[in-house]
Amino acid sequence: MTECMPFLNTLKQVLSELDPQSPLQTGLQRLLDIIAANHGYERLSLAIFDPQTATLQFHLNYGDDAAADVRYAPGQGISGQVLASGSPSIIPRMADNPEFLNRAFGRPPDELAACAFICVPILLPSSAEEGKSQETIGVLSADLATAPKEKLEEHCRFLETLAGIIARQAAHLQDELARREQWQRLGLLHQDGDLLQVDTEEIIAFSKTMGMVLQQIYQVAPSRATVLLRGESGTGKELLAEAIHRASPRRDKPCIKLNCAALPADLLESELFGHEKGAFTGAVSAKKGRFEMAHEGTLFLDEIGELSAEAQAKLLRAIQEGEIQRLGSERPIKVDVRLVCATHRPLEMLLEDGSFREDLYYRINVFPVFIPSLRERRDDIIPLTEHFLSYFAREYQKSIKRVSSPAIDLLVQYHWPGNVRELRNCIERAVLLCNEDVIRTYHLPPSLQTAESSATDTDLSFGEAVARFEQELLVEALKKTKGNMLQAARNLRASYRIINYKVKKYGIDVKRISGKK
Repeated sequence: MTECMPFLNTLKQVLSELDPQSPLQTGLQRLLDIIAANHGYERLSLAIFDPQTATLQFHLNYGDDAAADVRYAPGQGISGQVLASGSPSIIPRMADNPEFLNRAFGRPPDELAACAFICVPILLPSSAEEGKSQETIGVLSADLATAPKEKLEEHCRFLETLAGIIARQAAHLQDELARREQWQRLGLLHQDGDLLQVDTEEIIAFSKTMGMVLQQIYQVAPSRATVLLRGESGTGKELLAEAIHRASPRRDKPCIKLNCAALPADLLESELFGHEKGAFTGAVSAKKGRFEMAHEGTLFLDEIGELSAEAQAKLLRAIQEGEIQRLGSERPIKVDVRLVCATHRPLEMLLEDGSFREDLYYRINVFPVFIPSLRERRDDIIPLTEHFLSYFAREYQKSIKRVSSPAIDLLVQYHWPGNVRELRNCIERAVLLCNEDVIRTYHLPPSLQTAESSATDTDLSFGEAVARFEQELLVEALKKTKGNMLQAARNLRASYRIINYKVKKYGIDVKRISGKK
């Protein structure tokens, strides 16, 4: 039993380190570092199966970095064999096994002669149906000093247990890799692998619904087809229009934007098509319109449902003929423009009341993309929150590390009528108000704490509200000290007696918080 204690202690540490709010790759890398350091592994690697290429890709490592372009097909090398069979493999000495290919890390001969290799599958239950086998989504492998067979088998069982613990995280990592490949095809990644930014904001898409939207954009972007982005205000239509442009052959040409609702009708036509000198009072010089400025590029028309009847007729001619006329001019100007339109209004109802032209509707509705509201893509709320928190903490030079669990609950439960734009404003406000290293519920706007926004009863008395606030402070303080009530009392500038009394009063499970239960 004594020999098993190091393994058990590591398992307890791993379980305490698994934080669903921490960034996925950062958390998994931290686990690899802990495991390797505790047990003296020369190298510890997590490789994920990529369904798109049907290969195994080394993704996270402790020790030397793997060669980025090295992949194993199922059955190829020891790692590929474990992937294909779903069974672990123990190589007592790497140099003695001809099937050990040594491609990913290029180990020197003396290391091959001195080290063993253990590789275990990362398995997920594929179905509850009887007789269905588990799905292998990757492998976990370790380099360690050669040892007797019994000792290596102990390490193998330990690694199998770890693989089971991190299986769900590895599955999420597999999904994330698939999304990043999709973003790569869309032209949304820098060469260093970071997401491209548009006006300081990123496209954050972890939900399946937004994944489908990105897939549609990937399909339509290389073409000339007119795209109609439909969705509520604040859902990110402008960001997606930028993504379409960047993923198109016109990416090196201008992407010009115009909000049709931001200008009165008499100025809108001038903005779209330009004007000649003297065309109207105040036209002291000739001016290019947005169509001319977007020549050979992309023109994004937001809120297209707000166009006047006259502007609609001229826009239809520009789309059909590929030419425009400036106000005050008889001379047509040829333009080559890819059009992306957006609206939050129900255009079909505008057709019925005659305020939107039917022929124009069919011209712009070639490839409609429906963008879900934030309440329909709740999987994106936490990643978006983390992104906005990181951005505004840098912007306002605050050392805020995270959002508390109760505050996360409010954010996830809220119905977000203003969508991503409202969430962004909410986090900016919270960062400005927060003078701690954690954003708490009282930093969030009152609108998030109404009965409509929460699944819990928020019609609280003053005493009940104070009690809830006390509970949150206590739980956060105990989390920070890993259940040490004396240290928590010092941090809260209260006596141990008061903290002990409050813990008992609210029934707070200190053992669970400390990870000792």
